[in-house]
Amino acid sequence: MKKPCYYQVQDDEVEIFNYCVEHNLPVLIKGPTGCGKTRFIEYMAQELDRPIITISCHDDLSSADLIGRHLISAEGTYWQDGPLTKAVREGGICYLDEIIEARKDTTVVLHSLSDHRRELHIERTGEVIKAHKDFILVVSYNPAYQNVMKGLKPSTRQRFVAMTFDYPNAEMEAEILMHEAAINAELAQSLVKLANDIRKLTDIDLKAAVSTRLLIYAAKMINSGCSISKACKHCIIEPLTDEAETIQALGRVINAYF
Repeated sequence: MKKPCYYQVQDDEVEIFNYCVEHNLPVLIKGPTGCGKTRFIEYMAQELDRPIITISCHDDLSSADLIGRHLISAEGTYWQDGPLTKAVREGGICYLDEIIEARKDTTVVLHSLSDHRRELHIERTGEVIKAHKDFILVVSYNPAYQNVMKGLKPSTRQRFVAMTFDYPNAEMEAEILMHEAAINAELAQSLVKLANDIRKLTDIDLKAAVSTRLLIYAAKMINSGCSISKACKHCIIEPLTDEAETIQALGRVINAYF
């Protein structure tokens, strides 16, 4: 039996998502890495009892990767649906994670699915598929990764209902660590306080903040017998930076805590 998906509701995200489902509106989720965007979508799929198809976007993602392509077998050429087409036909949540990593010409295929038409055009076969009544389109990205070369065009953004996520507040984040890693409250609170202090640092150049995901990794290792200092070094510091001086500086912060 599949383990239920655990998620701590932070604000009105469940309410807003349900309104979107009721009216077949596409959803855009913005937030830093490891703040719970994907977990939220998995939780909503569980609550709505709908399948979820997750697509991890990247620079080489093509429209064919989403829609499908002709393949060759011993019997000849046949068409194979891509994950987006499968979700459109059968229903469920199609989740494109880190959408801004995909090429801009790829995201254009989403336009007809994310407005009143709710249909997918397959140029290679000439087929136009009306979305299943249970089809939900969800995309996410980290605003910190946006730049001139990478970012959603206004014509794409304005097709979605958008929600901004952030890291949970200290009390909620500690509860998440206790649930996910089975650690005690004192340790959970200390890890969260450490993370928040690192997140506030302004004199160290970090490309990303300490995520809740990394805290969970550290907590799990500590619960298995790994020393706190080693767990924090390899689960929190090393994933954040390659700079030796920054690693040493963050190491001193950790030593001050533990």
